[in-house]
Amino acid sequence: MCGLVFPSDENVLIGLDRADDAGVYKITDEIALVQTVDFFTPIVDDPYWFGQIAAANALSDVYAMGGIPKTAMNLVAFPAKEMDLSVLRLIIQGGIDKIKEAGVVLIGGHSIVDKELKYGLSVTGIIHPDRVLAKKNLRPGDRLVLTKPLGTGIVNTAIKAALASPELTDRVTRLMAALNRDAARIMADFDISACTDVTGFGLLGHLAEMVCGSGTSVRVTSGQVPVIAEALGFANMGFVPAGAYHNKSFREYMVSYADSVPRSLQDVLFDPQTSGGLLISVSDIHAAALVEALKAGGIEDAAQIGEVIDGSEEKIWVV
Repeated sequence: MCGLVFPSDENVLIGLDRADDAGVYKITDEIALVQTVDFFTPIVDDPYWFGQIAAANALSDVYAMGGIPKTAMNLVAFPAKEMDLSVLRLIIQGGIDKIKEAGVVLIGGHSIVDKELKYGLSVTGIIHPDRVLAKKNLRPGDRLVLTKPLGTGIVNTAIKAALASPELTDRVTRLMAALNRDAARIMADFDISACTDVTGFGLLGHLAEMVCGSGTSVRVTSGQVPVIAEALGFANMGFVPAGAYHNKSFREYMVSYADSVPRSLQDVLFDPQTSGGLLISVSDIHAAALVEALKAGGIEDAAQIGEVIDGSEEKIWVV
């Protein structure tokens, strides 16, 4: 979009000049709006669960900014001539149930007839202007904490090939539908410098976004990264989505791996996630307590996965 000049004003705290998980607009000295939009095609066969996952994914961007989502609007593209409206009803019901769980109200939306089914939300939240968590505020010495395990993209590829068990399919579906609300609420009590949610670019892709322009580098301890165990096996079998290879190719200049990091784990670290966890940069003195609080709050997979280090070369070292 080179050459385009976007309108702005002094109340835009985060906009297109520094792309982040959501835009932030200051209303008063105490209140700013957090705004985001996200929608996609089905990644599970069950329409009700698709609605839940799409809603959780859209809400996640507000949580990643440290905000509290308040309102949502539906976005629907539906092939009305090829698909029964009962399918759409189940999708919308799934979204409504997830919105209710988040304490958010649905205030409208827009739908179109399209050859390809799509669903998602536009979400508006609130935050104090001084408590916005942007991507690029990494501090040397901070520790990195991840709240959900990786591998949903690889497992979904295996599901399409009829290789995943019903138990694994159910577990991964529920993982994608889980809100990041509790993780965001818990991290608000700690010294957090930056945050993002892990979605389509994979863990290392989103970590690269945090590193670029930060004047820091990061070291990821691969053995501490929470991973869906079956995803490693599927990766070894070659069931890696094309998006993972695109992610790796785009950011390979930034990433260096120790010889001990297997290729399958490298694939998982770039695996595109749907409604993944929060990636949090927290002060070293609070990191252990944050992980403990997350686990006590039911976020059992939360783990320290690395640290922010001095390094103007802005590299990611995976050891």
